[in-house]
Amino acid sequence: MSRIIRSTQKPSPRMVITTLAFCGIVVSLMQTLIIPLIPELPKLLNASAADASWAITATLLAGAVVTPIGGRLGDMFGKRRILLLSLAALVAGSVLCAVGDSLGIVVVGRAMQGLAMGAIPLGISIMRDLLEPKQVGTAVATMSATMGVGGAIGLPLAAFIAQNFNWHMLFWASAALGVLCAVLVAVVLPESAVRTPAKFDGVGAGGLAVGLVALLLPITKGATWGWGSPLTIGLFAVSAITLLAWGVYELRVKAPLVDLRVSARPRVLFTNLASVMVGFAMYGTSLIFPQLLMAPAATGYGLDQSMLRAGLALAPGGLVMMALSPVSARLSARRGPKVTLISGALVIAAGYVVALLLNSEVWQVIVSSMVISAGVGLAFAAMPALIMGAVPITETAAANGLNSLMRAIGTSTSAAVMSVVLASMTMQLGPVALPAIDAFRITFTIAIGAAVLSAVLAAFIPTTSQVPGRVGPASREVASATPGGH
Repeated sequence: MSRIIRSTQKPSPRMVITTLAFCGIVVSLMQTLIIPLIPELPKLLNASAADASWAITATLLAGAVVTPIGGRLGDMFGKRRILLLSLAALVAGSVLCAVGDSLGIVVVGRAMQGLAMGAIPLGISIMRDLLEPKQVGTAVATMSATMGVGGAIGLPLAAFIAQNFNWHMLFWASAALGVLCAVLVAVVLPESAVRTPAKFDGVGAGGLAVGLVALLLPITKGATWGWGSPLTIGLFAVSAITLLAWGVYELRVKAPLVDLRVSARPRVLFTNLASVMVGFAMYGTSLIFPQLLMAPAATGYGLDQSMLRAGLALAPGGLVMMALSPVSARLSARRGPKVTLISGALVIAAGYVVALLLNSEVWQVIVSSMVISAGVGLAFAAMPALIMGAVPITETAAANGLNSLMRAIGTSTSAAVMSVVLASMTMQLGPVALPAIDAFRITFTIAIGAAVLSAVLAAFIPTTSQVPGRVGPASREVASATPGGH
């Protein structure tokens, strides 16, 4: 049985939004923190390139597994408490990487940093619990934008630190930021008012973790292992069997980790499917554009930028996402979050069309990146509004966590697909094989297709929903978030 615990504390709405948005930016930074180190990682960690890549894979896997589990724990035991534990893991992982020089220690530290990825869906749910209904739309849009802002500003920031200081400074800096986030959360935020007391579904959590790891490992490592290798195929088979058995179990258990019946509602289901495609399309700006910007001019298409300059060229995209957050909130309030999601997906597609046609100058890449980021900002802001309008108030953190997981699956799949295309269509420049210009064109075309498919899936989202378990301010929130009170 769920309950709502009313708190007498009333923190400043501006401080709530600022604190949670800052946490979102810091957590998102972890995704791009070591990108500038990728060429040097094998040497720094005394490992092969394939082994060193685990420093990236570990963060992805940990983040994917913890996001839905952390959301459920937040619903049950308090979102602020689980947020603080997430930030503590980020700090501990950062310190471990800062003092470590071996592959094993850095991989463990990076996995601990990944455990903080649930902070963004938790923050969105805390906003819903603490703020007045009329404030929720703009606040959630701002929080959603931090996913892109952190990644966008993280690339040039990490490149600057890596080029001018010892690489360990990246992790000391992330530890300091994590401590600052934890202090702000502890001082500013009261515990969330909404709880769902229940026995934690440990079997469901374990099954989901095994299924996700078995799914994401071959997606991220398949190019290295071989897509037809027994290990890759075997893990995909383990994932399919495990997730099927997990689904059957979750439908039978009294207090499931993920309420699949709620997740199967058309409003939630099509939002999550569209989220996969948005995540897929979004990742191109992180993978394709840096390679295009940093490719040597001798390739005939390369823009010959350093890592720092490439990061600075892509940073405006993150600022566009943040600047558009109030616009997306107003659009959702006036036309409904479904329209905002469709609009965002189509804007992403338009940005990749610009990149496909205009990519011979740095300013052209900047413009296309900004257009894509504008679309991502619109889409990301709409997703939590759609989810929260379709689930009981006592399940918002878990539902937002699952939606974040869908985006993560999209970005992971995109990384695998785009990397295969870029690696399979190459040109020789001296001893180095670099992607050919046709490879970039194909990846842009794939991203356009993913964005358009996202818009098509979003078109199937029902414009009305009836949500059981809705109480108090939450019902007014839904009414204020969509036209006609639906």
